Amino acid sequence: MVCSRCLKVLRQELEQLGIKVSSIELGVLVIDEMAGNHTEIMAKIESVLHTNKFEIIHSPEEVLVEKIKHFLLRKIEELPLDSTVNLSQTLSAEFNHEYKSLSKLFSHLENTTVEKYFINLKIEKVKQLIQLRQYTFSEIGHLLDYSSVNHLSRQFKEITGESMTEYKNAELANRRSYDEIS
Repeated sequence: MVCSRCLKVLRQELEQLGIKVSSIELGVLVIDEMAGNHTEIMAKIESVLHTNKFEIIHSPEEVLVEKIKHFLLRKIEELPLDSTVNLSQTLSAEFNHEYKSLSKLFSHLENTTVEKYFINLKIEKVKQLIQLRQYTFSEIGHLLDYSSVNHLSRQFKEITGESMTEYKNAELANRRSYDEIS
């Protein structure tokens, strides 16, 4: 659960079912104590979550991975990206764990590495910035901390299968929402 609209929709749908929501945020749903069968209430909650393409996180490891993903999503919105501290150091400091253990856990649960996930986030951000038509490709590369526009271009083509110019000139923008990135 990342965006405020998602949280609002979930809150409304749960409350329509008679489930009183105390608070809702990334990875945490708190409901008021309710009379009734716990199993039935959980089934209703799971139904609403699944209908809206959310899942219940059951383990502390899954919670940690979701927090990492949310942290990286926030980072990608803070442009320009800071090249003075690398990703592994940033995550290690933020989550007070060795990067090696965070990376291993992330890879195990997400079937991709943290680095590949972050690159995919960056490419989606590139698509967004191209569509805005406010920046040159060089400026976009600088904002997203690429060493050169050539590096950005190669990575963009490798991931999307088309050049940035082809993407810019295409009539239909092929973007994924951040929660679809793996």
